[in-house]
Amino acid sequence: MSQPASSSSKPPRFAALQYRDFSLLWGAQLISIIGTQMQNIAVNWHVADVLRGQTYATTLFGQPVTLDAQALGLGAVGLVRFVPILFFALLGGALADTHDRRKIFLISQIAATVLAGVLCLVTLAKNDSLPVIYLIIAISSGAVALGNPSRQALIPNLVPRQHLTNALSLGTMSMNLGTVLGPALGGLIIKQASVAWVYGLNAISFVGVIFALAVMTYRAAPRTGASNISVRAIAEGFRFVRHSPMILSTMILDFLATFFSSAQTMLPIVASQILKLNADGYGLLATGQAVGSLLASGTLALRRNIRRQGLVLLASVCVYGLATAAFGMSTSFIVSYIAYALTGASDAVSTVIRNTVRQLMTPDEIRGRMTGVNMLFFMGGPQLGELEAGAVAAPFGVPFSIISGGIATVLITLLVAAKYPLLRHFDGVGEGDKHAARPEIKPA
Repeated sequence: MSQPASSSSKPPRFAALQYRDFSLLWGAQLISIIGTQMQNIAVNWHVADVLRGQTYATTLFGQPVTLDAQALGLGAVGLVRFVPILFFALLGGALADTHDRRKIFLISQIAATVLAGVLCLVTLAKNDSLPVIYLIIAISSGAVALGNPSRQALIPNLVPRQHLTNALSLGTMSMNLGTVLGPALGGLIIKQASVAWVYGLNAISFVGVIFALAVMTYRAAPRTGASNISVRAIAEGFRFVRHSPMILSTMILDFLATFFSSAQTMLPIVASQILKLNADGYGLLATGQAVGSLLASGTLALRRNIRRQGLVLLASVCVYGLATAAFGMSTSFIVSYIAYALTGASDAVSTVIRNTVRQLMTPDEIRGRMTGVNMLFFMGGPQLGELEAGAVAAPFGVPFSIISGGIATVLITLLVAAKYPLLRHFDGVGEGDKHAARPEIKPA
């Protein structure tokens, strides 16, 4: 690989994109993220459409109540996504530490391609059975849970340590750019064609990632103990996190904030019943969070440092909760869009700081298992949050569910800040902090 073009002591903007393997994967994942986000809103719209107008009569605290079937059905989407994560995230983390991370991620992407194709064919066959939709979503979530620890643990091997924050900022930026374009395109395609077309395009979107992984020059060194995937090995990930207060505090904050402040689940109901929007309006509203996140992550990617990272992290989560509450109160599209964008911007800031702390404070030999444990927090929070949001919204209404979740997030953030003073005073990972040695990585 060639040396950097400039000898300046300051790293260039978007420094991580100088490295061939990272830039290939980054570009391919951007396309895949667009497809995935298209499918996510299509699944929610699909489930809401199947249950449109249906209600369930039951009793609550001894009183007869009527539950909104749409809210319960959308909440169930979160549950069927979480259960496979609970079973496969830790296994995926152990695999990432004992096997070739590139190959594991490649296999998971091939599986995701096949599953999106199956969902397309099932929908084209006019099979609107919710159990079938839920089953395919659950298997897809399992594939993501197995592959995601390898994907995250692979990134520090593709760029030098000094450019890792930039690489993670770029990763967050691509996620948010995909989440802007995906819902908007998905809404248009649903309106002009059908959800089946969205599922089919998502299947095609994985091809770029599969190609990038196939031609990547990085090859992992042989790992010892590749067959020793055991309960003890998986438990080491939990022990490492438990004895790392900075990492543990960020995971707890991540889980609780996304559990209570998950407004995304109720978007189809907010769009159709509160804001009176159709499918393309729903798609446009769904871009709000990603637009805010994209602006924030792009700004972070241009910066070389974030000062007083602990306080910035805590403040950003408080803003996330307040913006969620404002979103729940709004009956105006403009106000809702701005509030939703603020949730995305604040979440992007906290995500970059959390990921940087975890990656730099974790030795390479246990990074996959740490990521597997983290998946239970950062993916379990929003997925269980969808179930919580649906359970609260069904009897009490969508606005109450969203507003109460936002307020709870602010209160929980203050409690975490009080319990973990180390987090409040954190100001970045220094060069002397413990990290796994890695070979020098040169720009392409």
